[in-house]
Amino acid sequence: MTDNHANPSGTPSAATQPVSTHDGDTLQVDPPFAPELPGIEAAAVPPGIRVASEWAWRLLLIGAAIFLLSLAVRSVSEIVVPVAIAILLTALLRPVATWLHHRMKPGAAAGITLVGTILFIGALFTLVGTQFSSGLSDLTSQVATGLERIRDWVRTTFNITDAQFDAYFNTIRDKVSESGNLGDTATSVGLTATHFVAGLFIALFSLFFFLYEGPRIWGWVVRLFPRATRPRVNSSGVIAWHQLSAFVRATMIVAFVDAVGISVGAAILKVPFAFAIGILVFILAFIPIVGALLSGAVAVLLALVAHGPGVALIMLAVVIGVQQLESHVLQPFLLGKAVSVHPLAVILAIATGSIIAGIVGALVAVPFAAVLNAVGKHLFSDESEGELDREMAASADEGGAPANA
Repeated sequence: MTDNHANPSGTPSAATQPVSTHDGDTLQVDPPFAPELPGIEAAAVPPGIRVASEWAWRLLLIGAAIFLLSLAVRSVSEIVVPVAIAILLTALLRPVATWLHHRMKPGAAAGITLVGTILFIGALFTLVGTQFSSGLSDLTSQVATGLERIRDWVRTTFNITDAQFDAYFNTIRDKVSESGNLGDTATSVGLTATHFVAGLFIALFSLFFFLYEGPRIWGWVVRLFPRATRPRVNSSGVIAWHQLSAFVRATMIVAFVDAVGISVGAAILKVPFAFAIGILVFILAFIPIVGALLSGAVAVLLALVAHGPGVALIMLAVVIGVQQLESHVLQPFLLGKAVSVHPLAVILAIATGSIIAGIVGALVAVPFAAVLNAVGKHLFSDESEGELDREMAASADEGGAPANA
């Protein structure tokens, strides 16, 4: 006799077990260790919580890896920062070296490009130093007059007496004097100067070899990866190089226009050190948003000290006008959507870079974010291998992109 009351189909279910009797019949009985407990499924972990927990520990691992990587970068920043600057300069100077390479040997082309860059930068700083030394005496008298004007304006505008003004000034002076020890500051400056000289030589040597045999160095890097991933790594490098080159060259043009516009405005207004202001604007223009604010503030401050609030307001209008021309005309025309980065990403990248490596970190943060954005889009796209091969072949013909592994 067979009892199939628990399973109408006659097939033993997972919740029953066959038991033989002494007459040879088989009975289907429920095992005592698997009773039906109402609500047992409700007590299990909900799928949403399970998915959230899996995401949580993966995000924690990613965050820990990024944190450890940032610590490693900061520990060897004396090497990482000069190499990063050398890569930026290579992206800027590669067309010059390629043009010379068609007319001479690669080593000579790289050497001439490097020496020419050093001479050009040295000439700029020499002109700045000459202007500063020749106009320092005039600036001293202008600063004294300008500070007196500012003091009179603050006193009459905010109804502050001379005694209150002196008290505020003395308080600020005491805070500044108590902020650090002179000996510690001198030691820090000495260490910084030593690191600067060492980093300068590392950057120059790296720049020379990047210009001389950059494709060979990139090929060696690609061969460090597993063979199956090398084509994808190489294509990502091509896209990253094009992105970086376009960004650096367009930013240089924008920085040059900003420097010329603001320095010409300063010269017309007879603001001291107009040429030095232009050089400062050119350098800081490579740091988006923050660099424009700092360089504009310096120009307006010099105009305020030298000629008073009226000229300072005109200088502020010149700075704002040039920056509006940059942001609404030059950048969209030169950069376009190919290297566009969201403003929020720009701010976060600059903040992260400044925390990790100070001013230099803020300088390389936005190009790094642009490259990371382009490579990420490439890696997550469904682009065919044939299109990638054609793009890499075109890049190799130009002579400015990494070579295939």
